[in-house]
Amino acid sequence: MAVDSNLPSPLDAPASDKDAKALQFIEEMTKNVGSVQQRVLREILCRNAETEYLERVGLNGATDRETFKSRIPVVTYEDLQPDIKHIANGDKYPIFSAHPISEFLTSSGTSAGESKLMPTIHEDLDRRQLLYSLLMPVMNLYFPGLDKGNGLYFLFVKPSTKTPGVLTSYYNSDHFKTRPYDPFNDYTSPNETILCMDSFQSILLRAIHFLQTNWKELANDIENGTLNPKIIDASIRECMKILKPNPELAEFVSNECSVENWERIIVRIWPNTKYIEVIITGSMAQYIPTLEYYSGGLPMASTMYASSECYFGLNLNPMCKPSEVAYTIMPNMAYFEFLLIESPASGLVDLSEVEVGKEYELIVTTYAGLCRYRVGDILRVTGFHNAAPQFRFVKRKNVLLSVETDKTDEAELQNAIEKASLLLKEFNTSVVEYTSYADTKQIAGHYVIYWELLVKDSANAPTDDVLNQCCLQMEESLNSVYRRSRVADKSIGPLEIRVVQNGTFEELMDYAISRGASINQYKVPRCFSFTPIMELLDSRVVSKHFSPCLPHWTPGLRRCIA
Repeated sequence: MAVDSNLPSPLDAPASDKDAKALQFIEEMTKNVGSVQQRVLREILCRNAETEYLERVGLNGATDRETFKSRIPVVTYEDLQPDIKHIANGDKYPIFSAHPISEFLTSSGTSAGESKLMPTIHEDLDRRQLLYSLLMPVMNLYFPGLDKGNGLYFLFVKPSTKTPGVLTSYYNSDHFKTRPYDPFNDYTSPNETILCMDSFQSILLRAIHFLQTNWKELANDIENGTLNPKIIDASIRECMKILKPNPELAEFVSNECSVENWERIIVRIWPNTKYIEVIITGSMAQYIPTLEYYSGGLPMASTMYASSECYFGLNLNPMCKPSEVAYTIMPNMAYFEFLLIESPASGLVDLSEVEVGKEYELIVTTYAGLCRYRVGDILRVTGFHNAAPQFRFVKRKNVLLSVETDKTDEAELQNAIEKASLLLKEFNTSVVEYTSYADTKQIAGHYVIYWELLVKDSANAPTDDVLNQCCLQMEESLNSVYRRSRVADKSIGPLEIRVVQNGTFEELMDYAISRGASINQYKVPRCFSFTPIMELLDSRVVSKHFSPCLPHWTPGLRRCIA
């Protein structure tokens, strides 16, 4: 069993006694994975023994692992949706959990544009805070003194909603509003600005894009010590009376933001920045070039692995390369099982039984009552820290494009985008967002890919021919079944790229949020079938491009079709 040698020892001069205790806690949890997991499962089953769900599956009060595995089925969201709807509609009967459901966390939604509601209980907030409390002591090993400076946090908050049964907003809970002081998470923005329902009034909510659009108004407010008249929220105006004129700072902001080139804008405005904390795994890897452009190559730390269903674990080597990010599962967060991808019929294995190099689908049993729930994440085991396995996020399960017998998953699509993007480098252009769908309305059907581009030099923008070649490069990067269908079977037509206006994907996010998606959890759907999404994207298309040639399948079969 390999031990992660990249994590400094908890005894390597932690910043404080509090840091030392946090790091020692990580060591204890990761050394005792088997016993901690057994305790967690017993606690979950004991407290929820008389719930409707466990009675329905016939657990009969048993708390041992063998009975649990033999009687409780592995389920998906669709299996639980009727029960979740009952809770959301006000049913107080303990369906999943003996503890009241305090809130729902909304997922990023499905390709059909619908959000999932994940039940959570009040003490889950304690577990969430516990995991957060471990992040900065780890970071402090790499950047000592973080508790002496300030962090700039962009908290993407949407207005809370209420079902007849439960509130669905963490940020409106007492856990957030009355959070204890933590020097690593000392927010300079008042709660009123964080919780404001109007995104314009929520002070840099959309970060760099917001700054690009509104820097003149911001500089004016800084210079005069006032708030823009557009900010009409009374609570914000009241708490921001502390503003004082600062002409020197206003001039600095104006000088930096008025230039056309926004490269390194983060370190130009905040020169003491040490690192950026972002999600850069899975499909989020596409943001790395844009982040590097704006940040001037600052280290990117992907610190935590979490979802609406559960908080899972930490990256104990946060300064690793983005391609090497792996998360150590904390065994006290939930009960974890894993389904081996290459051999699903072999059954589920426990957290302590996974093997290095193999890929698994994650299954969780949570304190809030989700039992043997398929999260849908595919993870690869990369090693161990003590007895705790470390996982690299590979992809979301079954996110794919398909016209006929072809099946393209998220990882393949991401790879094809990256390969095609290389053709844009000489034009100082990158793909900042994308999504796709399989157009089967005509024969032959074909893949449609929507691109939003960041063109850094409009005088040297990529030509139509270059974008056509990008289509071909994507096809060359897809799997052999796709290429056979294109070349031999002729059952798939040429791949199409539709370039959309800048800001289109932000509009898409606004649309998803208006339908109930969580802005904290929102991720651009990498493929979709929902007509309103298609209509929105098509209304913003500025150019269309098609693959000019058949991709390579067997020698001698490639030919131009134009």
